[in-house]
Amino acid sequence: MGEIVHTSRSRIVREEGPTRRAVIEGFPGEVRYGIHGGIKSFYKVEPREEHPATLDHMVSAIAA
Repeated sequence: MGEIVHTSRSRIVREEGPTRRAVIEGFPGEVRYGIHGGIKSFYKVEPREEHPATLDHMVSAIAA
C-alpha cells in the first residue's frame, strides 16, 4: 500500500430534523447539509430550510 498523503477530518452536528452542519478541519466556516426537492418528497419531510444534500456534494466532487 502507498503512503497516506492526506487525512480529512470533519465534525458533523445535527441541528434539527435532516439539517446538519459540518466543520471541516483546515477550512473556515461551516458547510450546511439537508434535503431539498425530490429528496424531501421521497422521504415526505418538509424541512424548515432547504439545503444541499450530502449526495449533491459527492456528485459535484466526482463531476469535477
